Amino acid sequence: MNNDNDKIDVFLLPGEFYFGDKQARISTLLGSCVAITLWHPQKLIGGMCHYMLPSTPFRTDPLELNGKYAEDAMKMFLQDIKAAGTLPSEYQTKIFGGGNMFSKITDTPPCTPNYSKCFKSFSCQQIACKNALIAPYLLQKHGFTITNHDLGGAQHRKVIFELWSGDVWLRKGH
Repeated sequence: MNNDNDKIDVFLLPGEFYFGDKQARISTLLGSCVAITLWHPQKLIGGMCHYMLPSTPFRTDPLELNGKYAEDAMKMFLQDIKAAGTLPSEYQTKIFGGGNMFSKITDTPPCTPNYSKCFKSFSCQQIACKNALIAPYLLQKHGFTITNHDLGGAQHRKVIFELWSGDVWLRKGH
């Protein structure tokens, strides 16, 4: 974190999560991972997660949450939302990532997220597609409204999210 003029810059590595107030700017770099941003326009609070996988294949401690997994990151968001006295429906929600970073070297086509073809398929090995599919599913399941998204494809993304304004800046690689 870097504190400059009462603003805090937070850079999320894969598997990290941050929820805070209007002082924070959160950024991350994505490949096949996905970032979810949530912003409450009245309270100027929100957060971002950077998850790597849809769910954990096994869990040793049922109470321990790990931001590497979309399902756990969603539970972390819900805990912070409840602690703030707010509801999921009050947040502006955006989703980014899920790029197939190896399509050029593996002859795997770029990800075009399709729930019926990928998410529930044991034969689908495209983790980028699975990551891109789980976010909208979990968000809608918990009462969030998705206001914007940029998912799939074959490029990396840089995401910058300013909690004081709710602005999200996206730069895609080639």
